[in-house]
Amino acid sequence: MNKLCTIVGAGPGLGAALGRRFEKAGYRIALIGRQLRQLENVANEISVQEGQVGVFVADAGNESELVTALGRTRTWGGDTDILIYNAAAMTEGLASTVSTAGLIADMAVNIGGAITAVRTVLPAMRARRRGTILFTGGGLALEPYPEWTSLAAGKAALRAYAIALHKEVALDNVHVAVVAICGLIEPGGLFDPDLLAEHYWRLHAAPATPRPRELVYLPTGADPFYNDQQAKYRATSRPIHATDMYEVAP
Repeated sequence: MNKLCTIVGAGPGLGAALGRRFEKAGYRIALIGRQLRQLENVANEISVQEGQVGVFVADAGNESELVTALGRTRTWGGDTDILIYNAAAMTEGLASTVSTAGLIADMAVNIGGAITAVRTVLPAMRARRRGTILFTGGGLALEPYPEWTSLAAGKAALRAYAIALHKEVALDNVHVAVVAICGLIEPGGLFDPDLLAEHYWRLHAAPATPRPRELVYLPTGADPFYNDQQAKYRATSRPIHATDMYEVAP
């Protein structure tokens, strides 16, 4: 049986591109998301090979639903070899107006689902002494934008969690990394989903020791103030800089 790549938060953009890239490399793909029809459309886009892609409905912010879905992926395709957490709750609101209840609800998806997924698949990875866990982060974790405070807080928490987990499990030969996408994902541009998916693959396949823990994806020509294009907060903002921990092709 082919190795299994499980994508939590598998939508038609980056999620579909990730599925295509890892399916191309010979992996079976398990797609987890909230909407069955959307998952089926993504599955049909990824592969025409019968049995190569499975769809499993769950809300990433609902712990019991996500655990159940991950259990079904294991029954279908075996233990997860690559986990990609790509789910996010995107609620607009200023820092001064965000509510405690709203922030907690968003955090259930932005960080809670990541923790649930990891706790479900990591024991088998540790036992086999191999596996990859990749998280979709964002530039908001590095330079928050007030109108998206909840998402920024979620991505910052996800980044901290990912780096802590990277340190913890490196000696178990499990590779953990987070990708901070510092721009808007659009086909055909610098942040084309297929181009991004290729970098996820490169992170997974990285041979270096220690392997990269973070990719700040800000290619040459991209706006380091992408989240403040009208310079509304320029006086109190800092430009985002790409990390030197992972070389990004221009």
